[in-house]
Amino acid sequence: METPVLGLPVPETSPPRPARTGGGAVTATGPRALLARLNTPAVRTRLGTLAGVVILAVLLWRLGTGVLVDGLRRIDGPSLLAALGIGLVTTVFSAWRWALVARGLRIRLPLAPAVADYYRALFLNAALPGGVLGDVHRAVRHGQSTGDLGRGVRSVVLERTAGQLALFASGAVMLLTMPSPVRDDLRQAAPMAGLAALGACAVVLALRMNRPGPSRRGRALRSALAEAREGLLSRRNGPGVLVSSAVVLAGYLAMFVLAARVAGVGAAVTELLPLAVLALLAMSLPLNVGGWGPREGVAAWAFGAAGLGAGRGLTVAVVYGVLSLAASLPGVIVLVARWYAGLRAGRRTAAATGPALDAQETPDYAPLPPPEAEVGEEAEVSIEKYAPKESTRLTRSSLPFSAEPSEGRPMTPESV
Repeated sequence: METPVLGLPVPETSPPRPARTGGGAVTATGPRALLARLNTPAVRTRLGTLAGVVILAVLLWRLGTGVLVDGLRRIDGPSLLAALGIGLVTTVFSAWRWALVARGLRIRLPLAPAVADYYRALFLNAALPGGVLGDVHRAVRHGQSTGDLGRGVRSVVLERTAGQLALFASGAVMLLTMPSPVRDDLRQAAPMAGLAALGACAVVLALRMNRPGPSRRGRALRSALAEAREGLLSRRNGPGVLVSSAVVLAGYLAMFVLAARVAGVGAAVTELLPLAVLALLAMSLPLNVGGWGPREGVAAWAFGAAGLGAGRGLTVAVVYGVLSLAASLPGVIVLVARWYAGLRAGRRTAAATGPALDAQETPDYAPLPPPEAEVGEEAEVSIEKYAPKESTRLTRSSLPFSAEPSEGRPMTPESV
């Protein structure tokens, strides 16, 4: 088809065709393909880690390494014991909140295993890049152990969302009412933000009222909202989630005040709390190395704007990071204990079963034979088909990041 332009027939230009590889597969090219390659979990984690390293390098270049060494030198035994005590309280209440949310999603989660898993996740968050891989490992392992991966992951996501909402709500109140470097700016922006939120709610409500029929995305959204309401806002779980979130946030703020006292900052607690909120909000950004990076940058800026000195703010952030790492060290005990227990279980299984598996040792995930199958050759074939090899069982149970022996495959933080 031709389109006349100024009386002359000009052929229409066809869109560029995607390039083909040697095997005939079509490969996307252009900015969209580049964005698709960058929007992967591995690339995002590496970019976040790189951003955290850059932030720390700039801070040390501008403020010197003396503040870092001074912060590490000030940490002593009593401060470490106090950090372990605060970490115990926050971890137990966080695990209780997780158990409540899981119960709302009809998942049984006892408190003692929840505390152990939470300690392990905290240590992995502090030791691995990204700051969230411990929560990813906790979510996937819990989902696989319960037999419902999606529901197990959603319970962890809702539990972390409850903590973030408590931080945002309490932080907004503190930053608006207490003296802070951003109080005047927030008071000016608060009315506009409120009107924008109301406008967005009105648009969403209008779209829902004019929608002809429920779509798949709408049904998924309603299902997610129903689970969130049941897990966080129901009469059975709501009070417990609120109390646990308040206690956990108070523990984080107490840890920051402890770090400030260890660093030699004599400011009043009411002056330190808004600065602590800013540092905690910066920690939620996915641009860190085990939590390090934005927290130190925001703390240095906030302390400098408050007249306490940017170098002193960096020292407080460094001490806070070390105390938080010390508070998560019981997670190492959980990792070693479960790795050793899995290793012993694998050895006992190998000694008991010998060269072949007995019918009573068939794992729980093996499907049962059909009802019409007779006990004989057909049942033996079914057991032999679904029973895992002995080498696979031993490999699964001898790794510190492995899932339980009843699960289908080993699991690491990179599985998500």
